[in-house]
Amino acid sequence: METNKKPNRLIREKSPYLLQHAYNPVDWYPWGEEAFAKAKKENKPIFLSIGYSTCHWCHVMAHESFEDEEVAAILNEKYISIKVDREERPDIDSIYMRVCQMLTGHGGWPLSVFLTPEGKPFYAGTYFPKRSRYGQPGFIDVLTKLYHKYRENPNEIERMAEQITEALRQSVQTAGAERLSLEAVEKAYRQLSGSFDTVYGGFGGAPKFPIPHMLMFLMRYYQWKRDERALLMVEKTLNGMANGGIYDHIGYGFARYSTDAMWLVPHFEKMLYDNALLAIAYTEAYQLTKNERYKEIAEQIIEFVKREMTSNDGAFYSAIDADSEGVEGKYYVWAPDEVINVLGTELGELYCRVYDITEEGNFEGKNVPNLIHTRMDRIARQYRMAEEELHEKLEEARKRLFAERSLRVFPHVDDKILTAWNALMIAALAKAAKVYKRRDYLQMAERALSFVETNLFQNGRLMVRYRDGEVKHKGIIDDYAFLVWAYIEMYEATLVLSYLQKAKACTEQMISLFWDEEHGAFFMTGSDAEELIVQEKEIYDGALPSGNSVAAVQLIRLARLTGDLTVLEKAETMYKVFQRQVEAYESGHTFFLQGLLLLEAPTVEVVLFGKQGDEKREQLIQKWQDAFVPNVFLLAAELPDDFAKIAPFAAEYEPLGEETTVYVCENFSCQQPTTDVESVAKQLFE
Repeated sequence: METNKKPNRLIREKSPYLLQHAYNPVDWYPWGEEAFAKAKKENKPIFLSIGYSTCHWCHVMAHESFEDEEVAAILNEKYISIKVDREERPDIDSIYMRVCQMLTGHGGWPLSVFLTPEGKPFYAGTYFPKRSRYGQPGFIDVLTKLYHKYRENPNEIERMAEQITEALRQSVQTAGAERLSLEAVEKAYRQLSGSFDTVYGGFGGAPKFPIPHMLMFLMRYYQWKRDERALLMVEKTLNGMANGGIYDHIGYGFARYSTDAMWLVPHFEKMLYDNALLAIAYTEAYQLTKNERYKEIAEQIIEFVKREMTSNDGAFYSAIDADSEGVEGKYYVWAPDEVINVLGTELGELYCRVYDITEEGNFEGKNVPNLIHTRMDRIARQYRMAEEELHEKLEEARKRLFAERSLRVFPHVDDKILTAWNALMIAALAKAAKVYKRRDYLQMAERALSFVETNLFQNGRLMVRYRDGEVKHKGIIDDYAFLVWAYIEMYEATLVLSYLQKAKACTEQMISLFWDEEHGAFFMTGSDAEELIVQEKEIYDGALPSGNSVAAVQLIRLARLTGDLTVLEKAETMYKVFQRQVEAYESGHTFFLQGLLLLEAPTVEVVLFGKQGDEKREQLIQKWQDAFVPNVFLLAAELPDDFAKIAPFAAEYEPLGEETTVYVCENFSCQQPTTDVESVAKQLFE
């Protein structure tokens, strides 16, 4: 709601989140020198507010406080107020989120931080109601008391700010004497096993997040150890999520998290990164189990992203809001009479029965469609129809309900194009194209990658985001690491060596910009970036795997594919740098630990020579692409010279005459070549 017809400075920004606040009566500044200079000149504290455009509680605080004249008057008189979009500036968000967690024991958005004019934090919290309630301090009280303290006791504020900043600096990692051992992998497995929900799947209680990289870790653990419980945890979780209301059974795609332990009631916003990572997890589970349901869910996620999160240029939008018409979930929920009005009595009652749509409702008097307690075989028997016929009827119902739902007011879409999240979706599409033999997925990936390469590099430097013709903010480690991941997946889907060349070039730039030459590992921001109060190194794998984790895994994969041992040494160093941090909480670093498995468990490099289209060559490639073998790396070319610039070790090998020839190598030391492709495939992939 516009409470002020006169815009503030945010009107000049492109971020959808900042633009949502452009008509607030608060005299907002974007992050920049102007705001800090004014704070210093007037000796005022800074109120820093960080959020994103599809965040429900950000909307609530905006409506209660930032659109409110009384609150605005206090902020405008006593503070310099800065708004930051955390998706555009993850570097700023990461630092001040760490402060909030240090001071309060928790974090989240909206993030509310109070700073000195030098940017040093002295107080932090998340959402504040306008007035004190439920034991929560009110925003007006907080603003008034902190300003009074800032004025009356500046030395104490300065001392607190210095202590907090120093604690932040201390948290930046330096290399330990020892490397992480495989015991960290075993401990992570035991921790996940201990927190596993045996009834509904997932880990821990409510709220419950998908965290797909935990499932990716467990699949790799299973592949290494053949521990059936690891696979059970994966399948139970994937099935639980696919049955729950966290999955949109009418329009597809996953919401950000479930507010309960059953996966029933979602927090309705849909994020690009969740859907990309889940598409990867379901695809890998399909490779491992050949369960058609996992393929179906992965394909439905991609259908949803194509329909609702893809720009005309083929790049991917960031997120879809939880709210429409100011109400959370309004677009997605149903009453029984709404369903029956669309489908008629017979089909409507069947749909309600299957998808738990009742008069009392399961979410604020309405219903989130779900299959948590549904047994399709029983319902088919009860209605005297074959399961196939039941599925056909339900699909007809879904299409009609989807058409009806499309007439509702669609939630706000954050249409900025983020490099890191687009790279994740490209990686997901490449993997799905490889496994499901879908040329259209590869075309989607190629189009999005072309957009990133054309629009998100400025003078050779990768940037964070594109929106409305504007490219802004120098890329952080996540942007580079995730793009390397995308290039490697594109190579594996196509076996086109230029993708490996691009992965190498991107890795070289990543090392030159972000690598800590003194202590090892990657800083979050580049050596050419704006100086913040600390240079962070992030390793924790939260909703998203960290930039360092993804970088470590991709460095190892790239080294295995190219034989570049300098890259492998960098990865080895990282498992020393973060040793203590990982050992404090192994299961919080499950993406990083995938790399440790690649370093410690046996890996195989396969070098394949043969003409494209040759039956034996295609047979080996097909078996490799179908199998879940993250420890087997395939290099394919027609002639050894094709590898000269990319994998010199493989350029030394010769094919046996005109026949398709395979070398099986371990640690770049290869066995005798063979033309018996079938036995190699059997040995490695069956």
